[in-house]
Amino acid sequence: MNAYNLDFPRFHGEPPARGVIRSQAEDFQVDEQLGFEPLGSGEHLFVLLRKRGENTQWIARQLAQIAGIKPMDVNYAGLKDRHAVTTQWFSLWLPGQPDPDLSGLPDSVTVLKTARHTRKLKRGGHRCNRFILRIRELQLSGDVEQRLAAIRDQGVPNYFGEQRFGHGGGNLVQADKLFKGEIKIRDRHKRSMAISSARSYLFNRVVAERIRQGCWNSYLAGDKPMIRGSSNLSTETDPELLAAAIERIELHPTAPLMGRGRALVEDQALALEAAMLDGFESWCQGFERLGQARERRSVRFLPQQFSWQQTAPAELEVSFELPPGSYATSVLREICDYRVAAGQGVEAVAADAPYAAEGSEAGS
Repeated sequence: MNAYNLDFPRFHGEPPARGVIRSQAEDFQVDEQLGFEPLGSGEHLFVLLRKRGENTQWIARQLAQIAGIKPMDVNYAGLKDRHAVTTQWFSLWLPGQPDPDLSGLPDSVTVLKTARHTRKLKRGGHRCNRFILRIRELQLSGDVEQRLAAIRDQGVPNYFGEQRFGHGGGNLVQADKLFKGEIKIRDRHKRSMAISSARSYLFNRVVAERIRQGCWNSYLAGDKPMIRGSSNLSTETDPELLAAAIERIELHPTAPLMGRGRALVEDQALALEAAMLDGFESWCQGFERLGQARERRSVRFLPQQFSWQQTAPAELEVSFELPPGSYATSVLREICDYRVAAGQGVEAVAADAPYAAEGSEAGS
């Protein structure tokens, strides 16, 4: 298997606009919302930074060097985009040590706040991320206001961003060779990235098929829906009640993140997923060998606090909040057929992506 289809279908149809993103760093702003206040005491120093043009892992290494600690003792909730203006929390483990002088950070980084806490910051440990995105050179081919309202009211497919799969699906090629025993990936980060990319791709295939069959936002016999705003699956078993709750957007349909364990879904939902996994047996067996636990992820999400404004005749600014794990590209691709400004690179714009590659960060 040498080619992977990464052109997943949109739910709302072809976008009513074209435009350019990332013309400048300020066009892509991400503010991490921690969701709790550090206690003010403890072994861990929490540091809130605003950075421009710097990637998360590099900043983490700089903090470790300045504080005189190991890189593994610096933690963050998720990777953030480099070609952007972002605020982000870090935690430094400093048991019995004074707060370090952080004035040695580069001019592109500003320390906004520091506070002590009793626990380190964990991946995905933030409440959400607030995005403010500007689309320039906007060209309309349809009713963009109607599309934005549909996104606000109905949500978007919860795809993993295309960038997660590497250039031309390169991460998937590596994963396929790994699972077939053709190569060994000794680098732990690259290995994790390949495995995560493969699980994400299979998830996207199931979501794409549900869109093609018109059931991405409705009940399918045998579904195991997820409660909106949580990662918990519903215990309700009555199909009519489940269908009604999904229609009211109290529950979301789910798709699998493959690994060990039973499928949880049955009937039509199980048949659809089995069809999308056909031909990927070596991958599924590989997830099991590696001890990955099978999970469910919601098929759709609604961006919260979603708003928009026209800031110039050919410019549109959209703002919204996303929980950890959801990609801003899933919102953007439903609004417009966009391209990234020259020289800005192509990055994963997600609310949290712990396996994103260096230089391909997530707007978490």
